[in-house]
Amino acid sequence: MRSSDLIFRMWMQQSLKGIKIEMTRLAVATITLFAVSASLAFAQDSTPKVQVFGGYSFVQAGNGKLSPQTLYNALHEPNNPFGVSSTFMGWSAEGQYNFNRWIGVAVDFGGRSGTPITQSEFIKLSGLPSATGYTLMVGPVLSYRTKSKFTPYVHALFGYDRLHLNASTIGGLVYPLSSTATTFNDVAIALGGGVDYRILRGFSLRLVQLDDLETTHNFNNFYGTAFSTGLFNTLATHERNLRISTGIVVRF
Repeated sequence: MRSSDLIFRMWMQQSLKGIKIEMTRLAVATITLFAVSASLAFAQDSTPKVQVFGGYSFVQAGNGKLSPQTLYNALHEPNNPFGVSSTFMGWSAEGQYNFNRWIGVAVDFGGRSGTPITQSEFIKLSGLPSATGYTLMVGPVLSYRTKSKFTPYVHALFGYDRLHLNASTIGGLVYPLSSTATTFNDVAIALGGGVDYRILRGFSLRLVQLDDLETTHNFNNFYGTAFSTGLFNTLATHERNLRISTGIVVRF
């Protein structure tokens, strides 16, 4: 074999060896870059630093044992004209900051409205007072985040509730009856949780959130103030309300 051929073959072997080394390095670098990018994308997608929720809420209100009989006993209107309702419709909004995949803190705002005192089945009344309630609470959130699109969570929220009854003049009664505007503020606690379903990278649907919303209004004083009577004395001073919420979560 000529020396020139030998030199060429040795050069080719060295070149191929160098190419293999460079290809291996390129493959390793590519795989590493892909893995890092995927992990960063997963972390960013599954654990937003900030998320904002807004939606609809339904509240089955604890009415403090308010009943047609207690209204009759306190207001002395003939024919037992009143009924009661515990259904409130409203909205819910929440801002949440996540420290990591599992732990966050949320600030919760909520509003609801309804007519707690209604007319009985056989009597037509007008001017029944409407009530509104607003909550402001804050507390920790524990989320279970995986690669799944579903993110269940639980929370414990603490704050206050503002309950307001409008002034009104009720028509259709034997004796005229008016109520004065009344507002009470007191402690509120919500213990509950829910499930979010990720639609897109930045949006989720809050399928459901269930809360045991507990308030501490003294309904004897509340309705006694509204109707200027001290005869409400059998109502509760601690109410348990069921709040059901659903809506959209925006993730940042």
